[in-house]
Amino acid sequence: MNKFFEDIDIEMSDTAATHVMPIITEIHTPNNDEADLDENGKMVLPILTLRDMVLFPGMTMPVAVGRQKSLKLIQDTAKSHRPMGVVCQFDRHVEDPAQKDLYKEGTSADIIKVIELPDGTTNVILQGRSPFILDEITETVPYLKGAVTPIKETKPAKGDTEFNVLMNSISELTLKMLTNMGEAGRDMLFAMKNIDNPFYLINFLATNVQFDPEKKQAMLEEHNMKKRGYLLYSYLRQEAELVELKADIQSRTREDLSQQQREHFLQQQIRTIQEELGNGNDDFEDLENRASGKKWNDTTRDQFYKELRKLERLNPQSPDYAVQYSYLDNYLNLPWNTYSEDNFNLKKVEAKLNKDHYGLQKVKDRILEHLSVLKLRGDLKAPIICLFGPPGVGKTSLGRSVAESLNRKYARISLGGLHDEAEIRGHRRTYIGAMPGRIIDAMIKSGTSNPVIVLDEIDKVGKDYKGDPSNALLEVLDPEQNNKFHDNYLDVDYDLSKVLFIATANSLSTISQPLLDRMEIIEINSYIQEEKVQIARRHLIPKQLELNGFEAKEIKFDTKVISEIIGSYTRESGVRELEKKIAQVLRKIARLKAYGDEFPTSVTVDMLPKYLGPKNYNRDRYEGNDFAGVVTGLAWTAVGGEILYIESSLSKGKGEKLTLTGNLGDVMKESATIAMQYIKAHCEKLGIDPAVFEKYNVHVHVPEGAVPKDGPSAGITMVTSLASTFTQRKVRSHLAMTGETTLRGKVLPVGGIKEKILAAKRSGITDIMLCKENRKDIEDIDETYLKGLTFHYVDTIDDVLNFALLDEKVKNAIEL
Repeated sequence: MNKFFEDIDIEMSDTAATHVMPIITEIHTPNNDEADLDENGKMVLPILTLRDMVLFPGMTMPVAVGRQKSLKLIQDTAKSHRPMGVVCQFDRHVEDPAQKDLYKEGTSADIIKVIELPDGTTNVILQGRSPFILDEITETVPYLKGAVTPIKETKPAKGDTEFNVLMNSISELTLKMLTNMGEAGRDMLFAMKNIDNPFYLINFLATNVQFDPEKKQAMLEEHNMKKRGYLLYSYLRQEAELVELKADIQSRTREDLSQQQREHFLQQQIRTIQEELGNGNDDFEDLENRASGKKWNDTTRDQFYKELRKLERLNPQSPDYAVQYSYLDNYLNLPWNTYSEDNFNLKKVEAKLNKDHYGLQKVKDRILEHLSVLKLRGDLKAPIICLFGPPGVGKTSLGRSVAESLNRKYARISLGGLHDEAEIRGHRRTYIGAMPGRIIDAMIKSGTSNPVIVLDEIDKVGKDYKGDPSNALLEVLDPEQNNKFHDNYLDVDYDLSKVLFIATANSLSTISQPLLDRMEIIEINSYIQEEKVQIARRHLIPKQLELNGFEAKEIKFDTKVISEIIGSYTRESGVRELEKKIAQVLRKIARLKAYGDEFPTSVTVDMLPKYLGPKNYNRDRYEGNDFAGVVTGLAWTAVGGEILYIESSLSKGKGEKLTLTGNLGDVMKESATIAMQYIKAHCEKLGIDPAVFEKYNVHVHVPEGAVPKDGPSAGITMVTSLASTFTQRKVRSHLAMTGETTLRGKVLPVGGIKEKILAAKRSGITDIMLCKENRKDIEDIDETYLKGLTFHYVDTIDDVLNFALLDEKVKNAIEL
C-alpha cells in the first residue's frame, strides 16, 4: 500500500508488510499497568496520536510511524515496557496536534513488536488494553503526555437472550456483506469463523470494517457492550447496502462489456467485408501520405509506424481508435527538423527592436550578441533569457518583437497558476482525454522547430499533489538537456535546442534556485519619466488614436501634457496606467466628434482636470533652506525616484529621548540612531556643547506618515539634519543627498541612482551629494538627463557636513 511509505502515521495492511524484508525487534509485553502519577494521583501516559484510526480494547493493530515525536515516544515506551495511550485526532492534516485536536477518549495499549523497514520507516504493532478519558495534556516535549482516567466497560449477563439474538444478527449481516465483496472479504470471513467471544467479535468488526473514523470513535465511547453492539449493527446495515449496490453495478457492467465485445466482433466482420468491396478506411492512407514527406530519423520513423500498425488493428467505431488517431495526427503536426530562416541583417534587426521598444538596451544587446555569434558560427544553442522586472515595462511584448526581428515564429505560454506537471510534460496516453504538454503544443502551433517562445509569469508557477511544474521546466530550460525533451504523451524525444526561450518574472524569490541557475537573468527597471514620455509619443498615443477612431496625428499631445499625466495621474513602474489615461482623454474627445460638436485637436494641461478629474498625486518641490534641521534626501520607489524631506527639532527635556515618526522601517530607524550617536561623539568638532544633549529631547520626522519608508540611503541626510538642528546653521540651498553612513563616519554607496537624480531634477534641485563609489552609476546615465545638475562626491561625514552646512545661521535661531 503506497500510503504506508508517506511520512505520516497511517494503518498498514498485513499484505503490504509482506512486500518488504523487515528487520524485527522483539518487544516483550509488559506484565502490569504501572504508570506515572501526577500530583492529583491521576495516571499519566505518553499519548500516541493517530490519523483516521481507532484502537479498541483487545485488538492488535499495525501502525506506520513517521512523525519525530511519535518515533521518540515508541523508542522510550519500548525500552521502559510500560503502556501508553492511543488517541485519534479530528483532522488528519494537523501535523502537531494539541488537546483541542484530539478526541476525548482513547485506549491504553502495549507495544507487541517494532519493525524497522529498509527504507527507514518504522512500523509498530499495538495491542489495545482498556479505554480511558483524556483529562488533560500535561507535557508536549519531547512528545505528548496526558493525565487519564480509566473506564470500565460493562458487559451483559451470561445467557442474555436479547444480546445473543443481536450477535446472531450481526454475524449474519456481516457474512452476507463479506460474501458480496468476493475476494476482498475472504480473509475477514475466515477470521470471523475462528472467533467465539462475542465481545471480541464486536471490537474486531468495529476495527476492521471500513467505517469512518467518527463512527469508530462513537463505538469506542459507548462503554456498554450491548449498546456498542446495536451501534455496530446500525453501521453494518449502512455498509452492507453500499456493498450490495456496488456488486449490482459491477454485475451490470459485465453484461454491458459482453455486449460491447459482441458488437466489436460484428464491426470487425463489417470492416472485412468493406475492404473486400473496396470501401476501406481512408485514414491510414492519409496518415501514410503525410508521413512520407517528414524529415525523421530512424527512431522517430519507427515509433510512428509502430503506432500506425496499432491503429490498423482497432475498430474505427471504438473509443480507442479516436485516441490513437489523435495521437498520430499530433505526431505528424509537429515540425520535425523544420526551421525558419533567421534574419542575419543585424542592422535591420537592431532598427526593428529600437522601433518597437524604447530603452531596454541590455535585452537588445543580448539578442544582437546571440545573432552575431550565430551568424559567424552557423550553429549555436539558444540562450535561456529571463526578463525580470515590475509589471507593465514591456517584458512580454518584447518577445513578439524579438520574433519578428529574427523572422521567427512566435508562441506564448502563460505559466501563472500552473500547478500540474503534466501541463509541461504532457499526459500519459493511459488517461482519458490525454494531450501533449504546453511545450509540444506551442511547437505544433508555431509550425517550426526554432520559434521564439515566451514563458510568461514563470515566477507564479504553483505545485500540488500532481507534481511540481518547475521541476519539469528544468529539462526544458537546460541547453544541455533540451535537445532530447521527453513529452509523456508523445513518448519520443523532441529537440528544443534551437528554440529561443524568453521567460518573464516579477520576482525572483519564488523561482527555485535550480531553475534560476539555468536562465540568464536580465533586470528591467521601472521606466523613468523621460522614458515614459518617449514611449507615449512613439507608441501609446498612435495606438490609442487608431483604436478610438482618429486619424494619425489628428489629436496632438505635447510633452508637458504627457509629463503632467505621468506625474499627477499615475504611479506605476510601467506604462499600462498611462495608456489607460491617454485612452480616457481620447474617448472624451471622440464623444464630441461623434456628436458633431467642435472638438480640440491639441490637448493642453488645462484640459486634463476636465477629462481626467482632479490630480491623483502631487510631486514634491524644493521648499528652501529657511529652517534648521530640514534636509532634502532622495528615495527610490518601484514607480521611480522621489525627494524625501528629513526634519528634526529640539524640545526641552531630560535629553534621553529620540523620537522617530513618519512610518519608518527598522533600517531607517537604525540610520537615525547611528546619526544621533555620531553627532554626540563629534560634538566638540561641530561646535556643540555636550551639555545640550542632557537638556533637550530630539524629534526626527519624515513627512507623509501614511507612506511606509525604509532603507539605509537616508543615513547622511539624517546626520546633516541633526547637525543643522544642534548648530542652527543653514543647509546649502537646492541641495539633495543620498548615502548610507557608519558609526565611524564612513559614507557607503546606495542603489537607484538614476531614478533618484531624475526625481531631484524634476523638483528643482541643482546640487546632488553622493558617495564616491556611486560615480560609476552617473557615468552610465545619458548626458541629457544630467544637464543642469552638479554632483559632489564624498567619502566621510566630515566631507558631507563641510559642504552641506553653511556658516550662516537660520532666521530666529534658537540659543542652546
